[in-house]
Amino acid sequence: MRGGGRGNEAGRANFKYLIVVALGVTFLVAFLHGAVAKSGAPESAGRGTRKEGPRGADTGAFKRVFDAERARASCRTGGPGKHVVFLTGTGGFVGFHTALELQKQGHGVLGLDNFNDYYETSLKRARQGILLEKGIYTVEGDIADGEFVAQLLEACPFTHVLHLAAQAGVRYAAKNPLAYVHSNLLGFVTLLEAVKKMKVMLPVVYASSSSVYGLNTKVPFSEEDRVDHPASLYAATKKSNEMIAHSYHNIYGMSLTGLRFFTVYGPYGRPDMAYFFFTKYILDGTEIQIFQGPNGEEVQRDFTYVDDIVAGVIGSLETAPPSVKGQATYRLFNLGNTHPETVTTLVENLEEILGKEGRKRVVPMPATGDVLATHANVSAAYEAFGYQPKTDLKTGLRRFVDWYREYYGIGGG
Repeated sequence: MRGGGRGNEAGRANFKYLIVVALGVTFLVAFLHGAVAKSGAPESAGRGTRKEGPRGADTGAFKRVFDAERARASCRTGGPGKHVVFLTGTGGFVGFHTALELQKQGHGVLGLDNFNDYYETSLKRARQGILLEKGIYTVEGDIADGEFVAQLLEACPFTHVLHLAAQAGVRYAAKNPLAYVHSNLLGFVTLLEAVKKMKVMLPVVYASSSSVYGLNTKVPFSEEDRVDHPASLYAATKKSNEMIAHSYHNIYGMSLTGLRFFTVYGPYGRPDMAYFFFTKYILDGTEIQIFQGPNGEEVQRDFTYVDDIVAGVIGSLETAPPSVKGQATYRLFNLGNTHPETVTTLVENLEEILGKEGRKRVVPMPATGDVLATHANVSAAYEAFGYQPKTDLKTGLRRFVDWYREYYGIGGG
């Protein structure tokens, strides 16, 4: 498998560097977790309850809601040879769509989400309700609650762990950095520790991000590129996830696959993403700010439709080796569309689809960690599991706008 092989070569080339930094990150996670606890953030509550304290993307406690009977039913497969997947983040955008596709293919799925209020919880609950109608149960709890996560991993005969839960958003990290430490660092280490302690360790596939490429200027971005210059705290946590994963692979023989997502969009997407709130702004007449680089450069993104991302996620899951020393691998893959488009093009497409012109103003890009351009080289994913994006931007945006109008009860233009 050439894609996985290249990842292994890169890991060996930077072995000492990765181990030292990963251990440093792990100790930092433990230290900050202690600091958060001492500052008054409540610890995890018992089953079906939540202690008083800050909610949402803050590091407060989240309630535990777990129905063992529903969990067992959710884990049932469509027949022999199918997987049983523990999927974190099923209340989120990519997790929701992935859970639906896994079940459609006959796999069993048990979800986990804390339903924080980083963006409107009603949308997350709507996703949860659709999944439940399909027989996919989402447990409510915190990925950083180690005792609870260990309990859930014993609830079904799982074959894989798919970790898509995270505190998302580049700019929000400037406002609430500890939310990223809690979910993206402490939560990731907590999950790997729980997997490590299982009688049979499972292969783990987890979400990284194109943000790890940070200030890199060589395009398209390749998994073989060094990613030592993150431009945001969010990117730094995702880079840390990759290094922590490498250390767990090296020390314990755990099979770990990281997926660098490139600007995912589509129905039931995230309201904090530009395509989502640009649609709202065009419809209600709110001014749209289009960021521009210091030398007048247009911001570009490798917009990737959610169905293409889901195909890549499942492809990586299907090809993940078992967590057995000698067979386990450490892999990294880009999942993008390979055709970057300017934000101006995004807006023009939305205007055409909505049949309405937006109020636009070009402004300098703020210093919140965004980068000027992203562009994915997906050859490694293609070689490893046939990843090949199929959805162009206009087609994907039409599907999103159709959903948006229906979901929010907005008639055609």
